[in-house]
Parts: sequence; structure tokens; C-alpha cells
Amino acid sequence: MNFLRGFTSLLFATLCTLPASLLQAQATNIAATPPMGWNSWNHFHNKVDDATIRAQAEAMVSSGMRDAGYTYINIDDTWEGERDSSGVIHSNSKFPDMKALADFVHSKGLKIGIYSSPGPKTCAKFEGSYGHELQDAQTYAAWGFDYLKYDLCGLRDQIKAAGSPEEGHKIMVDAYIKMRDALRSTGRPIVYSLCQYGNDAVWEWGTTVGGNLWRTTGDINDHYTRMETIGFSQAGLARFAAPGHWNDPDMLEVGNGGMNADEYRTHMSLWAILAAPLLAGNDLSTMTPETVAMLTNKDVIAVDQDRAGRQGDRVSAVGPIEIWVRPLADGSKAVGIFNRHPGPLSATVDFKRQLGFNHAVKARDLWQQKDLENPGNTYTAKIPGHGVILLRVSQ
Repeated sequence: MNFLRGFTSLLFATLCTLPASLLQAQATNIAATPPMGWNSWNHFHNKVDDATIRAQAEAMVSSGMRDAGYTYINIDDTWEGERDSSGVIHSNSKFPDMKALADFVHSKGLKIGIYSSPGPKTCAKFEGSYGHELQDAQTYAAWGFDYLKYDLCGLRDQIKAAGSPEEGHKIMVDAYIKMRDALRSTGRPIVYSLCQYGNDAVWEWGTTVGGNLWRTTGDINDHYTRMETIGFSQAGLARFAAPGHWNDPDMLEVGNGGMNADEYRTHMSLWAILAAPLLAGNDLSTMTPETVAMLTNKDVIAVDQDRAGRQGDRVSAVGPIEIWVRPLADGSKAVGIFNRHPGPLSATVDFKRQLGFNHAVKARDLWQQKDLENPGNTYTAKIPGHGVILLRVSQ
């Protein structure tokens, strides 16, 4: 028995001292493509409970979203109860049995996510993970959770109290590393989402603290101006994304009612070109057919989930017309032609000069789901206000 105990300790110590490159390679197997799923916050905020989560899981299946690639049902803030005398976190009365809830979600062929903060309290002033990181990670794993959104806001007081920006940065980084190590120690593959708002250029170091995705912006809301500001501000970040590690411009608002159909198509198109996580934030149980069609468009999802994992970027901006391009694994390119003006405008894309195609091309309109006839060397179209044309172009 002593030999076995010693061997186990030696094995654990060895695993904890594995080279960072090997640990990173292991982490890449998690979220090899941008996570797809649903999160409770955008629509339900603090009105989320066990029944809501079960209803959303059922709707994800019945709507066809699961079959389209959506996997995660993620509970955001306000699930947390009190800690017991041993420091173990318990859910509050809205969630009477987290293990049973996780089992239910898994029974639907889905995965389930949870939320916490590295601070003493969460954004909504519920119990955070500060000082209990290992306990909480073990609890999440025992419940059967597959995803953790770890929200910085609860640690802001400690960061502000630091003696310098450098010390504040270290407090933040150390907090994310502590939970990374705690999650890995459970042996359960758990997606690690850094909800961190893009502070201190997180895209430059998110991978090193174990992030599978990291927020690059403040919170989104269901208005075109906010979505536009967030989405188009991602220019230049492409080189920081790769399989297992994604820039995250926040969740989807599609179907919540604050934008029109053209604006929601812009939202989906831009997020797909950005290789962004696709986490729906609407009520899946009350979706219109138009919302379902938008969220489950297989051609658009294929762009987002492309196995090469190369994020797209802006190649042209002429007034309110912007062209964004994403290279895809099969040699084709996803091309988004965006009109940021509120009224319709014509736009032209040059397949040779702007996209690098030296011969005749084939092009498919992904929202119309039809091939273009004889596209030639250039393509010109009128784009509705705040709208987009999303093409997949190949030689």
C-alpha cells in the first residue's frame, strides 16, 4: 500500500512538471474548433433555474441545433449557494441537484457548462472561487461539468489595490493559472473560458494560462451599434487564434429581437469569419423558423468550424464597406462583404487582387445557399443597410 501511495504521488508530481509545450498540446484537444452551444445570460440573466436549463437542452435537440453542431448548455451567474463548513460550494434553491441536471443534459447528447469568478464574489455578488479553486474544480468535475466560464470582475478590487499595473497584471494572471491547474488536476476535459474583457491584451498570453478561449471585448448587447463595435474591432487579432485557443468577441444575440434579420446575418457572418465561439443567447424554446434557419445554416457553421482554425481578418475598408476574408482548410476562402451604412450600397470584390485567385473562381452565396453563375474576376452586388453578403470562393 505504501508503495502504491508513493507511486501515485510520483506520478502526480511528474504530471505537474510536464513541459508547457506538452500541456499545451494536450489542451489543444479540447475546443479543437470554436465551442458551439448556448449560454443563459443574454436572455435570462438572473432568472435562470433548473427548469430553464432543461427546457433549453430539449429545445436545442428538437430545433435541430444539436445536429447542426451546438454542444454546450452553459449556466451563467446566479446558480451559486453557500459553502459548507468544509468550504465546498453548493448550488442554491434554483438548482436543487446539479449532478442530476448535468446527467439530464448529457442524456440529450449535449455537454454542460458552469460559471464562476477568481474573486471572492461574482459579478452578481454570489459566491466566487477565491481561495477555493481546487475544491470548486473538483466539485464541477464530480457534478459532470464540461465547461467553465471564469469571470474576472470579482477580482477587480484586488487588482485595483495592487501597487502598480504590473502587480495587478500578475494577480490576474496568477488567478487564471491557479484555476487552470485545478481543472487539469481533476482529469476531466473541461473547456476553460476566460471572461476577461480583453484587459492587458489577453490574446497575447491567454494560451499560456490555459485558456481555450478568452474574451477580447466588453459585454455585447442586442443592438446593432454594440455588436458592430465589438465585431469589427477584432481586426488584427487573427494571428493569436489557433485550434484549442480562440479569440472570443462574446456571445450571440441572434433571436433576441433587438436587431433585424440583415443585422443578425452580419452578426453570424462576422463571428464565423472570426472563428469565434458560437454561443446562442436567446430563448431556444420560443424561436421563430427564421431564427432557427439562421442559427443552423450549415454553410455558415462550416466556415466557423473549419478544421484549419485560421481566423479571418479585414482586407479592405472603403468608407462603410468592409471586406473580410478567412482562409479555409480546403484552399477556399470565406469572404464577407459588409455594409456598415444604414442604407443599401453597392460593393465590389476583386477575386484576383484582393483574394489572390489567379484563375477563374467558383463562388457560393452562403446565406442564399446557391452558387453564383459565372462570377468572373470581380463580383458586384447591392448590400442592404447593415447587411452582408457571405461567399465561399474557390479556384
